[in-house]
Amino acid sequence: MENTVPNSSKVATKWAVIYVLTSIVITYLFQFLNVDQTSGVKFLGYIPFIAFLFLAQKEYRDQLNGFMTFGQGFSAGFRYAVVAGLILAVFIYIYLTFLSPQILEQSIASQQDKFKEQNMTPEQIEKANEIGKKYGPIIGAFGAAIGSAVIGAILALIGAAIFKRERTLSDIERESASNANPEV
Repeated sequence: MENTVPNSSKVATKWAVIYVLTSIVITYLFQFLNVDQTSGVKFLGYIPFIAFLFLAQKEYRDQLNGFMTFGQGFSAGFRYAVVAGLILAVFIYIYLTFLSPQILEQSIASQQDKFKEQNMTPEQIEKANEIGKKYGPIIGAFGAAIGSAVIGAILALIGAAIFKRERTLSDIERESASNANPEV
């Protein structure tokens, strides 16, 4: 009988898709409720990212019969973060470019006061606004992809430490005994 190791990419992708769908709902909920983009409430969006990363690691450990090395746990969590970041980047680009471009306009307008506080000239402010309008969706998408990978790597390390459970000598002996005597 051949023992095959479950695919961590499959588990990671499943949870990444669930996260992105949840994130889309949260994004539109915040937009519908007119939540200020600069308020601290926006950080509530990180809770599903963290929760689903840990759920991906736990599910992968369960698929490995309750045992998982630190490396396997990190791999499952990091894969989740990268896939989630890439899918989220596509959504952010589409969202800021086509679905809700007014959000980008609001963001650029809110930067006006900050630019004035930094004693920028009107020409500098206009140049910054042009760059924001032209490259804002790309910068947002790129930031989501890179940010998810970096934050995901840190969280995957934490999750791997939490969910790690390596086989002990008695576990190995018990498994070999049950494989030798399938009736036991």
